[in-house]
Amino acid sequence: MKRRRHDRRPRMIVADPLPDLPRIRPQMTMLGRAECLRIHQASCEILRKTGVLVYCEAGLDLLRHAGAVIEDNLAKIPPSLVEWALAAAPNAFNLYKRGSDDVALKLDGQGVYFGPGSDTLRYLDPRSGSRRDFQLADLADCMRVCDALSEIDFVMSVGIPRDVPTETYFRHQFAVMLRHTTKPIVFVCDGLADIEAIAAMAAAVAGGPGKLAQYPNILLYSEPTSPLQHSLEATEKLLFCAEQAIPITHSPAPMMGGTAPITIAGAVTLGNAEVLSSLVMHQLKNSGAPFLYGHGVHHLDMKEMVSVYGAPEFQLARVMAAEMGRFYALPVWGYTGHTDSKVVDAQAAADAQLAAMVALMTKTNLNHDVGYLESGLTGSPEMMVLTNEIISMTRRFVEGVRVDDEALAVEVVHEVGPGGQFMSHEHTMAHWRELWLPQVFDRQRLTPWEEQGSKDVNAHLRDATVALMDGHKVEPLPDSVEQEIESVLKI
Repeated sequence: MKRRRHDRRPRMIVADPLPDLPRIRPQMTMLGRAECLRIHQASCEILRKTGVLVYCEAGLDLLRHAGAVIEDNLAKIPPSLVEWALAAAPNAFNLYKRGSDDVALKLDGQGVYFGPGSDTLRYLDPRSGSRRDFQLADLADCMRVCDALSEIDFVMSVGIPRDVPTETYFRHQFAVMLRHTTKPIVFVCDGLADIEAIAAMAAAVAGGPGKLAQYPNILLYSEPTSPLQHSLEATEKLLFCAEQAIPITHSPAPMMGGTAPITIAGAVTLGNAEVLSSLVMHQLKNSGAPFLYGHGVHHLDMKEMVSVYGAPEFQLARVMAAEMGRFYALPVWGYTGHTDSKVVDAQAAADAQLAAMVALMTKTNLNHDVGYLESGLTGSPEMMVLTNEIISMTRRFVEGVRVDDEALAVEVVHEVGPGGQFMSHEHTMAHWRELWLPQVFDRQRLTPWEEQGSKDVNAHLRDATVALMDGHKVEPLPDSVEQEIESVLKI
């Protein structure tokens, strides 16, 4: 038997020259243009054939005069009107620092920002470890934590204070946020009287209604009612924001198996129809007013009969929302830092990590609910601090790597040579700070860790959270602005 001669020459891999790219980044994608178009067309068919119930005469009048078919409170919206509204809505807008023309957030479809949620019923107190009702002082503590954390870019009210009158607690929430952070505020409120009061307080800080419209520091989070309903209160708020050019996300929350089809695609299509019907009324009121696209498709756990956050289906719906937002060229509302766990534990960390990865890789732009425990019933500033760490770590991953000559470091390897060391090389000195460093997570080995008290991550979180509550200072509002806020609160 003859041996085969190995006379082939070694294969040399020759690559075309690559341009120096800033970063090569990991990517996540799911829907192509064809799938986005199919969802859009299905949503338009729902609006044309099934329609939406609108319980606000002003909203119905806008739709009627624009060519929708109105039958009592039922509005059937033609696809041409949807296309007009999508073309009219701005592709980007900014949110600003408190009382300033300094841009805080660029909502252009590219930046990814994070903040807490709103209106939880219970507070997990990091000082005592107890779970109890919220007080205004707790909200102030939470705002200082948010103001201090580097990955928290905007604030929401976190919880419902029980030491103020129920009928005005949204206004008191907002006043606390104004006083204890300079970051943009995403607010919620009950009805037209509430939003008028809140806009008055925000205008006092901005320097008047004109300045507030020019340099908005606030964004309203409101919702239509699934399936396919627009209440009087929600529609009045939607139209008020359009008229005043106050940014808004009018984001429905269809629940798969409850208020939406059980399939993810069906629920997303329904939610998309609800968003589009909101956008039509909003743009008819004031063409070009800022609008943030998004929906919060959840599902009903058929075993526990509760709406869940910590689920792969929830995150798949987030990917679809991000991609539909890009399809429409609109910035997108999202979710991160939430869990169904009752405490800050391994389950909570896993839920927060998945949500942060999805938000950063799909570029949902304004992501709320950081700090939510118990599916949004409990607020935890320790969960905020944990999620801040997770977001920071995940953001570094999503930033990817450079592959230019400086990063490939061929000459550095040549200079160090076989058996050398890179620790003292100037290349290491120039770039080691690019490596991510934790602020809460512990990388020590066992012996020094034991010598410093054997603290686990929960102990570190508690210490870090309380330190921010006690130590972080926010510049106070001018006395004249405080007087205006107090006069609004007394109405």
